[in-house]
Amino acid sequence: MEIKKDIFQQILTIVNTARTNAVRKVDNERMLMYWQIGKLIFEEEQHGEERATYGTFLIKSISDEFQPQFGSGFSVRQLERYRQFYRMFPIASTLRSQFSWTHYKLLLSVDNADKRDFYIAEAEKNNWSARQLERQINSQLFERLLMSNDVQSVLAVARQAKAPTNAKEIIKDPMILEFLGLRRETAYYERDLETAIITHLQEFILELGNGFSFVARQKRIHIDGDEFFVDLVFYNRLLQCFVVIEIKTTKLTHENLGQLQMYVNYYDRYEKQDFENPTIGILLCTDKNDAVVKISLPSDNSTIIASKYQLYLPTEQQLIDEVKKEIEKLDNQNNA
Repeated sequence: MEIKKDIFQQILTIVNTARTNAVRKVDNERMLMYWQIGKLIFEEEQHGEERATYGTFLIKSISDEFQPQFGSGFSVRQLERYRQFYRMFPIASTLRSQFSWTHYKLLLSVDNADKRDFYIAEAEKNNWSARQLERQINSQLFERLLMSNDVQSVLAVARQAKAPTNAKEIIKDPMILEFLGLRRETAYYERDLETAIITHLQEFILELGNGFSFVARQKRIHIDGDEFFVDLVFYNRLLQCFVVIEIKTTKLTHENLGQLQMYVNYYDRYEKQDFENPTIGILLCTDKNDAVVKISLPSDNSTIIASKYQLYLPTEQQLIDEVKKEIEKLDNQNNA
């Protein structure tokens, strides 16, 4: 007798789904347990006359009582984290069932409420794993988007309270491409970077922003007998437009912008449908002169974006310095 081969795959799918759901349920119960312990500790602290002193004594006593039996989950540090968990998320019904305890541990490290709300909304909307959430926090996604937007705009897009109307609302500058595995001090060609992006396409799409899907690599276009190749082509369902990307491993030049503008014009005239929005062009470069970008493009430009890329995660001080530069630019523009 012959057995249909797809029955084995179907059974495997059922088993894997059941295992995933079981792990998720166990982790969700564990998360609720931590929340309840944190609630109990917090409420008990409120009865102490000297709350700070009593709180320290209480947590130390609980740790001494339960750590020998239940292990490191009842260390002083962990108990303090449970209390912080409850204080930061005091309504149990608002806890996301798709988040693991690891998600929430990462969110506890984000002390700014607006920033935390942003990461919660983005992680929920994009179904980020804990590892993906950690990378976005470490690469300061929130701050990179704020460099060209205001807080409320960034939060509104993240919470889907409004659709993005400008590419800069979802595209970061700079982009952090440490996942490509290319060393900063090593010389490489544009094709090397492009190949690494294709190899790590899922991570690159996540870094690009929300709503991107891959269309083509080295897209050949013909213009009156001449042949050109666009490095990468994506489509963004939120912006409802094509996004063409040119990669440069050197500092941006006005010639690079002209080349990208030609590709954008081609897509607008020969590929774009009537119901779609104008094509966005992204020039990914190692460095750029903002003044050159500004003077090379029309004053009302909203379709060409020059974004630096970095092959390593920025330090906190580097990010602070970048934010200060942006603030100084805004101040100078306002005073001009």
